[in-house]
Formats: sequence, C-alpha cells, structure tokens
Amino acid sequence: MAENPSVAGTRDVAFRFAGQVAVVTGAAAGLGRVLAVELARAGADLLLTDINSDQLTETAVLVAQCGGAGRCETRAADIGSEADVAALFAHLDQTLGRIDILLNIAGINPLREVPERFPMDVWDTILRVNLTGTMLCAQAAAQRMLARGHGGSIVNVSSIAASSSLRRGNVGFAASKGALHQLTRDLAVAWAPHGIRVNTVQPAQIESAAWLTWAEDPGRAAWLRGIMAGIPAGRMPTSAEVAWPILFLASDAAAMITGTVLPVDGGNLALNAGAVEVP
Repeated sequence: MAENPSVAGTRDVAFRFAGQVAVVTGAAAGLGRVLAVELARAGADLLLTDINSDQLTETAVLVAQCGGAGRCETRAADIGSEADVAALFAHLDQTLGRIDILLNIAGINPLREVPERFPMDVWDTILRVNLTGTMLCAQAAAQRMLARGHGGSIVNVSSIAASSSLRRGNVGFAASKGALHQLTRDLAVAWAPHGIRVNTVQPAQIESAAWLTWAEDPGRAAWLRGIMAGIPAGRMPTSAEVAWPILFLASDAAAMITGTVLPVDGGNLALNAGAVEVP
C-alpha cells in the first residue's frame, strides 16, 4: 500500500545521509512518512512535523523500528502559522542544532468546488498552508543554512495540477501549486551562490488506499478509468516512487541541480489532452 514505508525499503538505500539533519513537514502519513523512514534508514537525524500529532507519533515509532542510527525529534505544528514555524525551528536549534535538508511535503486540498462558487475562506486557507507555509519553512531553513555557510537542499512537492487543469474543482489547490513553481525558481536563484539548492517534485495523483477502494466502486470506476487514461504509464505512482526522486534531489548526487520542477507522473504532462490512438 502507498502508506507503507516498507515499500521503499525493498531495495538498498541509494543515497546516504549520515551526519545530516533533515526536517520533514507533513510527516504524519503518506509520502512524508515514507520519506521519514527512508531518511532514517540512510542515516539522517530527523525533525518530523505535522499538524496531526497522533499520526506523527506513529511515524516516529516506525522510524525507531527501521534500524537507522540517527536521532528523531517530533513537534506538532501548523506550517501556515508563523508562530508555529518559529517554534518548530527553535526546537530544531535546541535539539539537533543544524539543518542540511528541508522536505516541504505538507499540503492540503480540503474542498473541491467550481471557481464561481469557491469560498474565499477556503482559498485563503489553502494558500496559507501550501504556499505561505512552504515559504515560512524555506525561509527559516535558509536562515540557518546561510548562518552556517555550508549550504543545503530544500525540496518542495507540487502537483500536475500546477501545470494543466484537472478540473474537478481544484482551483485553489492548483493555484497554490502553480505559485509554488515560481517560488522554487526565485528561491533557487537567490540562494544558489550560497550553496542552497531549491527544487520541486511534481507528482501525478499518488496511489492510496482511497484510490484503490474507489477502483472497486462501480459508481467511481469509470471516473477513475478516465484519470488513468491521462497517465501513459497506466497507473498512479506510489508514495515510494515519488520519494526516491525527492531523496535524489536532497542528496549530493544532485549537487548541480537547482531551480527545477521534476515531474514524477508516468508521462501525464507529456500527453496532449486530445491525444487518441489511431484506429
């Protein structure tokens, strides 16, 4: 299942992070949980955060069980709150003392509605978490990386919705992720002279228990087949398949990559919406 970190651990660790400190937002489940476990397996010290404290504790238990030698700190936080982010990074200073990697995984899409009826309070909440929250964490991380003078890596998570419309009422989510692409480029250019790399991974819909359940629902099956028709690979990526490119961009193997948006979408963005098979 996409929620199971063991999926990514079925092969040898491709990147080593021993001696490095990583902060992972959205670490309570899904992609963030997989990344937390994989970073721990690769030797990193971790500060994990999420607004869901109970599930965050579950992730910490999995990290402890994975056999990594590094330390793991947790702190619940709303990344869209400037005060929460300040407290989160103060906790980092007091415990792990540095940051080498920031993975901005946290994001929300709480409501789907047509644009003419999309409520502005929900719009503001989406932008506060998905865009402002990413900026707040990146800013706090970069301040510390700049002070140390040793650079670092920041990896954000976007969506195919940032590059082409999915319809389905995703206007708020799509706008936040489209803005995230430009934020990535601006931060990358500003901080490149200081050795701080900023990149974004852009996945298609990630396979989850909900998607698998809907595939068995006759009322949703046709709708889901339509989504799959837009992915030339014929399936959604798993959390593990999105995690590996993120780990690559976070690692020294990507030392000359910054300011890029990397699709992990099975060819979705390469496919024209009007493409059909020749009869």
